[in-house]
Amino acid sequence: MDPRRIVGRYTLHALSHVGRFAAFFVEMVRTLNEWRIWVPRTFEQAQNIGYGSLFIVLLTAAFAGAVTALQASYQFQANLPVYIVGGLIVNSIVLELAPVLTALLLAGRIGARYAAELGTMRVTEQIDALESLGRSPMSHLIIPRVIAGTLMLPVLVIFADLIGIVAGYFFAHISSLQISSADFIYGARYFFRPWDLWYSMIKSLFFGLAISLVPSYVGFTTKQGAEGVGRATTAAVVSASVMILFLNALLAQWLLTNA
Repeated sequence: MDPRRIVGRYTLHALSHVGRFAAFFVEMVRTLNEWRIWVPRTFEQAQNIGYGSLFIVLLTAAFAGAVTALQASYQFQANLPVYIVGGLIVNSIVLELAPVLTALLLAGRIGARYAAELGTMRVTEQIDALESLGRSPMSHLIIPRVIAGTLMLPVLVIFADLIGIVAGYFFAHISSLQISSADFIYGARYFFRPWDLWYSMIKSLFFGLAISLVPSYVGFTTKQGAEGVGRATTAAVVSASVMILFLNALLAQWLLTNA
């Protein structure tokens, strides 16, 4: 096959998605004035996201903190002050592990759910029926999901930060390091900067927007019946995960270098 045809086909396919996504986003913003419709639904979606994801997020954060502490005890050099471990654990959890792992978890849990729900509604013509009744699918289906996902991820990350730090301290204390509470707190405070929390929250907001907006678009534009729903679900999770990794690198370059 001609490589130029392949490149051209995929380029046109990508550009078509860019155009449809831009129109999708503009329509969503234009419908924000229908707040009486999407505000009650946003609370329902926020409860499903926050309460439904809390256990798995806390469990993942605890394991992340434990592994960070155990690896620190394995790699720690005896000629360095032991309080450095406290700063290492806290900074690793707050700056990177808690927001990224939480976002990737929700990309699988929430992203797949959004794509499957909206895709099923599309192929069974429920969205078409809503439009035929003069109702906007954006205010009923899209805006509540996007706002709830964007706002709830930072809340979950705060809980993940706390549990990850506590688990990290516990395993650092019982490991070969046997770090004391005073050394851990001293190291955490010595290397901590208030900007670290702001950085974590800013990342979480962008991640929350990505894992709710991208799967919603993919599910909303689903075609080809049940097979299309399966493809849309897979594409939504993969696209959201890649977007998280891209935003993570972009925000680190933009925010940390200028801090």
